[in-house]
Amino acid sequence: MTEATEAARPEPGARPRVRRQPQQARSRARVEAVLGAADRILSQEGYEALTMRRIAEGAGVPVGSIYQFYPDKGAVVDALGRRYLEGFGTAIDELVERAVQGELTDLVGTMVDVYSELFRSQPGGMALWAGRHLSPELARADEASNALIADGLLRIVEHLTGAPGGERARRATRMVVWAANAVLHEAFKGEGEPDLETVAELKRMLDRYWEDLRERLTGEG
Repeated sequence: MTEATEAARPEPGARPRVRRQPQQARSRARVEAVLGAADRILSQEGYEALTMRRIAEGAGVPVGSIYQFYPDKGAVVDALGRRYLEGFGTAIDELVERAVQGELTDLVGTMVDVYSELFRSQPGGMALWAGRHLSPELARADEASNALIADGLLRIVEHLTGAPGGERARRATRMVVWAANAVLHEAFKGEGEPDLETVAELKRMLDRYWEDLRERLTGEG
């Protein structure tokens, strides 16, 4: 991980509210079951249906065992939300590495496909973000995640164009992240199959923007 990526990570003090971290394999498996149950309830029934008792039932564990790790359902949601965000951070790290290795031949198509798959695989996260049931800490982590993705995209653009990242490139990559985030939330917000035609339109839109940006950046050199 580069210094720039590290700087964009959420502050250590913004970690989820947990009573203790699971150490043994059995405890880790229980926490996984708890978070998995919370994800299913969020995606299928919504935030209002999420209670500690329902989570326990879905995870097949005693409700008291959840309180060993999380003081309330808000802490469970925070932990789950941070797991979603970690997936976005890992994805941009991998895309940067692919660009450096010369393996990112279709920037827009690859990036939209990677993040579309993350949206598709996180239905609980979609329900959480659609309802904006975010604690102040998780909202800040969300902002940090978007900044991290924009930073990674900036480094990809710098590598592909050979141009230094000035204010124009920084503004452009932030706009791409904001636009893609909004469109993907719209495309994946409903039940059933996502709106893949909207995803395809997003690719067309960003392809044109990328072509224009590349011409402007290389022309500056």
